[in-house]
Amino acid sequence: MSILADKYKDEVMPALRKEFGYQNVMAIPKLSKVVMNMGVGEAIGDAKILDQAVEEMGTIAGQKPSITRATKSIANFKLRAGMPIGCRVTLRGKMMYEFMNRLMNLALPRVRDFRGVPTKGFDGRGNYTLGLKDQLVFPEINYSKVQKVKGMNVSIVTTAATDEESRALLAHLGMPFRKN
Repeated sequence: MSILADKYKDEVMPALRKEFGYQNVMAIPKLSKVVMNMGVGEAIGDAKILDQAVEEMGTIAGQKPSITRATKSIANFKLRAGMPIGCRVTLRGKMMYEFMNRLMNLALPRVRDFRGVPTKGFDGRGNYTLGLKDQLVFPEINYSKVQKVKGMNVSIVTTAATDEESRALLAHLGMPFRKN
């Protein structure tokens, strides 16, 4: 098992059970999945940018991303329905824990002027979304091969019912939240 999965079983579950007073072990919140999304609007004019984005996201995630396509045509953006405009990948299980470990311990500390992730990213149902401005914070990306800096969204889906439980889960796992 991964380091983060072992930490969840050994340290986080007992701490959350004590903090929130869960009677049943199955009621303790856990990570469900991590969804990474990269929108590449420039792919309308140049398809090579999308190919590079798919390759980089596959390197970061460890599995091949799926290409997202436009659902509606927008004339002002020269966009037609069905054109490829981005990519996404969903991580579950062991790969999810490995990615979260790399995100919290390697990638986030490499962000310029990093003071912690904001606590505003919770959606009211226990899920957290984080935006990254460039993909270069991940050590797997070769800096010399990058032609264009692209941002991405990372959505962390938990089984927590409230934002407070989700924040406690992520904080116990090691997510560096910003101090208010």
